[in-house]
Formats: sequence, structure tokens, C-alpha cells
Amino acid sequence: MTRIAVLLISALLVAAGALPASAQDKYPSRPVKVLVPYAPGGAVDIVTRITTDRMRETLGQSFVVENKPGANGIIAVEAMARAAPDGYTILVGNVNTNIITPILYKKKLSMDWAKAVTPIARLADVPAFVIATTVREFPVKTLAEFVAFAKAHPGDVRYSSVGVGSFPHFDMEILARRAGIELMHLPNKNGAAGMLTDLVRGDAQVAFLNIASAAPQVKAGQLRPLAIVTEARLPDYPDVPTLAELGYPGVGTLQWLAMFAPAGAPKEAIATLHKAAVEAVESAPVKEKFALQNIRSVPTRSPEEARAWLDAEFDKWRKITEEVKIELPD
Repeated sequence: MTRIAVLLISALLVAAGALPASAQDKYPSRPVKVLVPYAPGGAVDIVTRITTDRMRETLGQSFVVENKPGANGIIAVEAMARAAPDGYTILVGNVNTNIITPILYKKKLSMDWAKAVTPIARLADVPAFVIATTVREFPVKTLAEFVAFAKAHPGDVRYSSVGVGSFPHFDMEILARRAGIELMHLPNKNGAAGMLTDLVRGDAQVAFLNIASAAPQVKAGQLRPLAIVTEARLPDYPDVPTLAELGYPGVGTLQWLAMFAPAGAPKEAIATLHKAAVEAVESAPVKEKFALQNIRSVPTRSPEEARAWLDAEFDKWRKITEEVKIELPD
């Protein structure tokens, strides 16, 4: 065999051996870790599990959800940002963890959020209630009665949130200012589940709480919705007026959920994840599951649109945090 023939055969063998490796490298070729900055059971966790289960069917790889609550989302966001930027560690967060925390707690972050995190897609949003407990003889049945009761008992009415500087904290402070009332804040570090515990026990009396988390307790009669944060009344709760109807337009946050990756993740991976995520939240099975909890699919149409939308959210919340000063813990 001539030297040229040997070299030719060797080259062909190398090329043939490389083909399976190239096929295996097509993203995703192994399971994807999905970090959730809250405990199981809340809206972010629910949306994450429903969405990624559908993405698993589309992409043929499992999405392993890992809950990492704490520190206003810093623990989960930093864990994602420190991961290899290869598309195999992502995060599903909300307005708290991916807008308010980078603004209010910038000094506590070990990285520059804007340079370390990139949006993949907006996924969904969740309307919220202004909700009251029905235990311990709390007499409030309407928003007007809540305002009147708070005025008669200044500083005594207790409200829960998922933490100092969270959007439910801001929402209630803004409502209190508009209504001319003074309330007592009881932050809970255990997410929506912790807020529910506060309210069902009567430790807290009112809160802004997403419908997905509150619905079972409303049905059981443990909680009473006073108003709803959404553009119009919902078919499932036709007797619950919107805050705008009650004279408080612009008050309350429509919580959104979005998917993020470490900055520097391959464009191909971002594009693949975006396409699969949008297909998931727009699919009939996912929409049906979302509808059961009044979660709505509102995906961005491209990673570029996701970036523009996120920038607008930052601008909006910088103005809010400048106007409504919150005393932060050390």
C-alpha cells in the first residue's frame, strides 16, 4: 500500500469517527439544569415545571428543576451566573429576582448582573389578588372596608410579602400611600408558601398574592379576595373587581415569569431554548394547565425582543424604587 493510500484511509477513518461526535454535540445533548429561586409550590416553580416538561418532549432531553430559594433570589441567580456558559444551566425567575434584586441589592451581588445574565424568553404572567384572611375575626370583606379598618387602626393591620423590597412589598406600600393608611409589614422568606401560612394562621391579615398560589385557600374559605390585579375581571372570579375599578389604577404588579442563561451562552443554545420555550407555553396542553391556575402565556418572539422587554422593565422599576423608598436590611 502506498503512503498516499495510507494517508487517505487514515483521513477517512478520522472523518468517520468524527461524525458521531458532531451529532452528539447538537444542543442539548445532555440534561439541562433549571434553577428556581423559590421553594416548590409557588407560581415560578409551577410555571417552570409545566414549561420544561413540555420542552423535554420537544428537545428529547430532561430538564432537571432545582429549587434554590433565599437571599431575594441572589443564591439562585449567582449559581446560574457562575455556571459554565454552555446552555446547560438556566434559571426561571420573576420581577423580584431578575429586576428588583439587581436594583436594590446591587452591592450584595458578587457579579454585575447586566454583564452576567442574559434573557432567553418571557414565558407567562400571573394575576394577583389583594387578599384578606378570614380567621381571627378579621371583619374585612371589601377593599373599602379594609381601607376603613386600617384608618381606624393605624399601624395595626399586618400584611405579608416574600421579603423586604419584593414587588408585593412595593405594591402594598403604594396602595397604602394612595389610600392614606399605615400598615405593618411582615416579610416572609419562604415565598408564596410562607405568605399563605401567615395569612391562613391570621399572623398577617392582608397581602398581594398571586392567584395560582391563593386559589385553593380562597376555595376553602380561608382567604377572601378583595380586588384583583389584572386588566379586567376574570371569568373564574366575576365578583372580584379590579383595583382600577375601585379607584386605584396602576397599583399592583402583574407578576411575570421568564427564562435566563449565563451571559456568553452560545447563540445556538439560546435560540434553541427560546424556540422550545415559546412552543411549550403556546401549546394546547400547557395552556390548559396554566388556565387551571389563571396563569397566562405571554412569550416574547425572539431573544432580542426578550432583551428589549427586560430593559424596559428595568427602566420602569428604577423609577418605582426611586419614588418609593424602602428601608433595606443590613
